[in-house]
Amino acid sequence: MSLMLNVLHRIVQEVTDAPDLQSALAIIVQDVKQAIGADACSIYLTDMDTGEHVLAATDGLRREAVGKVRLPQSKGLIGLVCERAEPVNLPDAHQHPRYLFIPDTGEKAFRGFIGVPIIQNRRVLGVLVARQHEPRSFDDDEVTFLFTLAAQLAGAITHARASGELGALPGSSLPSRYLEGRPGSSGVGLGIAVVVYPAADLEAVPDRPTIDPVADEALFRAAILSAVDELKALTERMQSTLQAEDRALFDAWLMMLDSETLVDRTVELIHAGNWAPGALRQVIEEHAQVFDAMEDPYLRERGSDVRDLGTRILMHLENRVAQPLTYPEHSILVGEEVSAIQLAEVPRERLAGIISAKGSSSSHVAILARAIGVPAVMGVTDLPVGRMDGRDVIIDGYRGRVYVSPAPSICAEYEQVAAADRALSAELLSERSLPCCTADGVPVSLYLNTGLVLETNLAEIENVAGVGLYRTEFPFMVRDAFPGESVQTASYERVLAAFAPRPVTMRTLDVGGDKPLPYFPVEETNPFLGWRGIRISLAHPEIFLGQVRAMLRASSGHGNLRLLLPMISTVREVEEALLLIHQAFEEIREEGYRIQMPPLGVMVEVPAAVYQAEALASRVDFLSIGTNDLTQYLLAVDRNNPHVADLFDDMHPAVLRAVHQVVEAARVYDREVSVCGELAGSPCAVVLLLGMGITSLSMSLGSLSRVKRVIRQFTMPEARELVRMAMAYEDVAGVRSLLNAVLETKGLASLISPRRN
Repeated sequence: MSLMLNVLHRIVQEVTDAPDLQSALAIIVQDVKQAIGADACSIYLTDMDTGEHVLAATDGLRREAVGKVRLPQSKGLIGLVCERAEPVNLPDAHQHPRYLFIPDTGEKAFRGFIGVPIIQNRRVLGVLVARQHEPRSFDDDEVTFLFTLAAQLAGAITHARASGELGALPGSSLPSRYLEGRPGSSGVGLGIAVVVYPAADLEAVPDRPTIDPVADEALFRAAILSAVDELKALTERMQSTLQAEDRALFDAWLMMLDSETLVDRTVELIHAGNWAPGALRQVIEEHAQVFDAMEDPYLRERGSDVRDLGTRILMHLENRVAQPLTYPEHSILVGEEVSAIQLAEVPRERLAGIISAKGSSSSHVAILARAIGVPAVMGVTDLPVGRMDGRDVIIDGYRGRVYVSPAPSICAEYEQVAAADRALSAELLSERSLPCCTADGVPVSLYLNTGLVLETNLAEIENVAGVGLYRTEFPFMVRDAFPGESVQTASYERVLAAFAPRPVTMRTLDVGGDKPLPYFPVEETNPFLGWRGIRISLAHPEIFLGQVRAMLRASSGHGNLRLLLPMISTVREVEEALLLIHQAFEEIREEGYRIQMPPLGVMVEVPAAVYQAEALASRVDFLSIGTNDLTQYLLAVDRNNPHVADLFDDMHPAVLRAVHQVVEAARVYDREVSVCGELAGSPCAVVLLLGMGITSLSMSLGSLSRVKRVIRQFTMPEARELVRMAMAYEDVAGVRSLLNAVLETKGLASLISPRRN
């Protein structure tokens, strides 16, 4: 066995070093044949598009058969290996009922057979086969040996599909498959890949003693000024593309560049003995780690924004200027982690899409992509960034797919998709002023979710019912101390005024163990279940009272404030919060403000709140279901963890039953129930929410027009019948299949996936 392990390590290294897939295949068939004493070794690659297994390499069969022999997917022993997705080991293949004789390969003299599936991400990519003239059953060590090599080959095939090498195999007509990521911004884009990367590597900066602290401080302050000038220029450039609120990140960066926390702390470390680059790296990492520790995916992604800022400062500190890139028409930005700054540098008329190996739909670049209407795919873990520059690329932002060097047939197909998308956008634009109601006239209110970036423009603001969820955390996180009430009041008043008289639901501060503030650290072993949200607000009433007073002052003259309490898990928490809110209300009235007590709601985002929904509804004016967190807690799945992200599905029967239970509990006290998670913005799920009796939905801007189109096509009796049918399913696949079929019959399939003819 030790000898076979040595052979295995050698082959794995040779495959790793192979310049292309063709070379890797040749190495494996030759070395496997010799290592296990087989008379032939072959590799078949599975073509899912044509339903065939294609002979891609062989040593022992006729070489001229490579690329020509194509076996039906469900036929023969090769098909059996794929169906089982496990090895098939037969001492005499001729005796098996699935044996399929292929004379073109010259195999009639072979009897012993071992076939091992080549699997990547639960998908069979092909089969590695060894044959023997005489009857032979391969032993366990040999099967393990082949299985290990098949796993190694799976990675090579995946990268070959991505780079377009697969279609270039001699005699092969296998098309390139797609790489999978997470949808970041819907739409499709066809163009040329432009790889972007940081010009300076902040993480690689070491600690070094400073020789002249005064000179280092001067260099650092000059770099800060240069970075400020650069960001101001980028902000000016984005004025014609984004609304003022959408440029909030650039304003936040400028605020950080002027903050004592960043500048003074770096200067302090310089004078403590670290050189300027090392001091900068340490301070940026301190800031970024605050965000990295957060549970909220929207806020957690802000850590990469802070590191982007640090990289810019370092570039100027090192007197390095990024080499200007040439952006061809229909540029598609590609990078390990595409940043908002890199996006801002591309002329809008030339930007066709964004592909990032890291990140999620909560990444700031994904948020900006949605704001400007550019498709984006995030978290493409198999993305071969280094080999992408200049390649033809297709990006499918609906499904989270990326096609590299696509076949002409794929290009033609997606050209049709893009044309259909443009037509659909024009249709939806023409419906903007239509009332949002069901086909039988039941009105439905559509609200916006917003926070750091207000994903709106003036035209869209006119057609929403208000703000269903306004996150208030960010102003607390970019400062050196808790913001004063006057600062908070001014911030809240801008939002309330922008939407008046429509309601704005402001969630009170949701920080704690998972979202620590730099000036209010909380260390916990399990921050996901720790001191956060309403728990920390009640433990520090001075913080809670200050924020509520600021909100109440801001509401004066507008009267459109609604208060929302996060992470409620007990009735007692609501009762204690109510006492404090009434206290703040009386204090503001005593100051002379003429205000009314705003409606109060609680977020239902933990299972405990689901089971106490009736008791909660008796004490507040409305309930708001946060389906993102509720799904994570019900399914015990972190959707940002790539190992389990596929298990996250907010249309899981358990989630749907929980939502339905909350609605039924609230109905006892005639309380409104709204949904503010991603489920609310899903054209596929909105019919179920309507059928449950939910007519208040809050979502991102990009979802509004699509959800509205679906709502207008269904009557409430139809929606209620769909709920009855969906609740009978025990798995997500059944629910989604039902809804996809129903939307198809209504002519709405293009709202959930591109039209592919």
